[in-house]
Amino acid sequence: MADYCEADVPSQTGKTAFVTGANTGIGYDTARVLAQRGAKVLIGCRTEERALAAISKIKEETPDADLKWIELDLADLSSIKAAAENVNKEPALDILINNAGVMVPPRTLTKDGFELQFGVNHLGHFALTGQVLQKLMSTPKARIVNVSSNAHKGGEIFYDDLTAEKKYSRIKRYQMSKFANILFTYHLQKLLEKTSSGTISVACHPGGSATELGRHIPLAFTILLAPLSLIMNSSAEGALPTLMAATHGEVSGSDYFGPMKWGEMAHSAHRVSTDPFSRDQDNAERLWGLSEKLTGIKFDFGEPS
Repeated sequence: MADYCEADVPSQTGKTAFVTGANTGIGYDTARVLAQRGAKVLIGCRTEERALAAISKIKEETPDADLKWIELDLADLSSIKAAAENVNKEPALDILINNAGVMVPPRTLTKDGFELQFGVNHLGHFALTGQVLQKLMSTPKARIVNVSSNAHKGGEIFYDDLTAEKKYSRIKRYQMSKFANILFTYHLQKLLEKTSSGTISVACHPGGSATELGRHIPLAFTILLAPLSLIMNSSAEGALPTLMAATHGEVSGSDYFGPMKWGEMAHSAHRVSTDPFSRDQDNAERLWGLSEKLTGIKFDFGEPS
């Protein structure tokens, strides 16, 4: 079978997609291709300046692209609520791509007091998804795509030290947030299967991609990882697993997509496997309950009116 590429993305005409972090990196390339294929793309971004720059760049390639900025700061629950309210004004929402993230920053807390990586990468997207869920469920065959990382393998949830007051490891906290993405994906799918909506929850990871996500990686690690740059995906290549998860015709709930080669570090996209521990139902339920408590968001799985 030929390698999956942008040309394999089918027409998205008539569909609406919301991509968080769509102003840069993998999110940008995901939004670019979806817009090129005819989707209306909502650009989730903190600042108007960066959003408009991304929109302008996409329109250089696709002049008739239908793009709209949604102000969104995933480190602020009030901003997430406002963004969800704006998204819910749309007639439909076919695709939600929870892409935005932070990676290995110095220890920082969100506006609401969460450790930044867990707060943005997991809790922020949990809160956003919960507040647009009814719009997704009212749209036929909608998809929720959570962008995780292969770093989820070996990750764990530090329930006894959520804000990393006792100990902060940049890498372990990143792993924790990405592990949470997978637990969330699987449990959300289990709950969606109890409805008749047809909405599914899937996940993906970009492998090793050259994007600004790695701007906080310490210099010593950057030097050690330099040889990997020879095989790393470009941002556009890193977006392929996301595009496959969001648009491929043969996708089932709980599917997970990533690069094909070099330990899932690079190349095209296909189905891959998650850490066996990510299937721990007790852990998933515990994380779900905690996430509801911390964000104040309870998911409404009732049939949309």
